[in-house]
Amino acid sequence: MFQYDPLRCLPSSAELPDSDETPVDNELQDLVPALLRSILVLLWAERNDWFFAIDMGIYFDPLQPPVVPDGFLSVGVERRVEPTGRLSYVLWEENGTVPIFVLEVVSQTYRSEYDRKMELYRQLGVLYYAIYNPKPGRRKPKPQPLEVYKLTDTGYVLQPGEPVWLPELQLGLGRAEGEFEGWQREWLYWYDAQGQRLLPAWERYRQAEERIAQEQQRADQERQRAEQERQRAERLADYLRSRGIDPDALG
Repeated sequence: MFQYDPLRCLPSSAELPDSDETPVDNELQDLVPALLRSILVLLWAERNDWFFAIDMGIYFDPLQPPVVPDGFLSVGVERRVEPTGRLSYVLWEENGTVPIFVLEVVSQTYRSEYDRKMELYRQLGVLYYAIYNPKPGRRKPKPQPLEVYKLTDTGYVLQPGEPVWLPELQLGLGRAEGEFEGWQREWLYWYDAQGQRLLPAWERYRQAEERIAQEQQRADQERQRAEQERQRAERLADYLRSRGIDPDALG
């Protein structure tokens, strides 16, 4: 578990490197956590006690390099740090608040997601560690596409089922087919307690547009039926008049 001595002279985030200028992430390693963050932006819009980062270094010891998850969520910290935002996530500047959720998206080759990083996150005390493996490949034993581990007294324990419910967040995590930035494929989504997938802004907007279009279509159909009924009534009235019958006198 992370510990620090407040009497030590510790470097600030401004003094620590926030980029090693080594591009290693592929598209999915950025987009998968970006979709999860975009859903939280809507879901927790009124909250200011959370922070979700993508490809940001977590500094846990001033004498060691940071660990850089593909995405992580901290709860109980300020959402925004003015004026420039966080350069890195520095534990001794966050009152020791360790991320509650960390996500790693496996690339073509494994980058210690199942061993070194898992052990480091355990030592830090990260409660939930999720590994998303779009192409499990030939690794033995073959991993599941989505594995969510919860930290216990004995270490990380793989959680059953999907979506996996995370009670401390009141959210579930699971996979579903969807579209993000014009890319139709399987993505990770947050889920509610009823197992319903939580939608990002563009899907909500699209559904709203579809509802409006359906309501407009129903209104047009009602107008057509009303017009047909009016024309039928006029034809009947004309027929009655041709027979010497006043339709208005029929009551």
